[in-house]
Amino acid sequence: MQEATVQVQGMTCRSCVPRIEGAISAIGAEGRVNFEQGTVDIRFDDAKVQISEIQDAIQKKGYSSVLV
Repeated sequence: MQEATVQVQGMTCRSCVPRIEGAISAIGAEGRVNFEQGTVDIRFDDAKVQISEIQDAIQKKGYSSVLV
């Protein structure tokens, strides 16, 4: 398993948390949002999903992200 942290821009309230975590989960990764810091800690199997795909899933929900 790989681990990464991304900074997410555009989170305005706590209802953003399940949207982002759900988008990450839907592609086979695990994400835990830290709303206060504006980050997501991600665990994923890089044989199944790439960090760029995870960032794309976040973007499709209306947020932008930068790998930290």
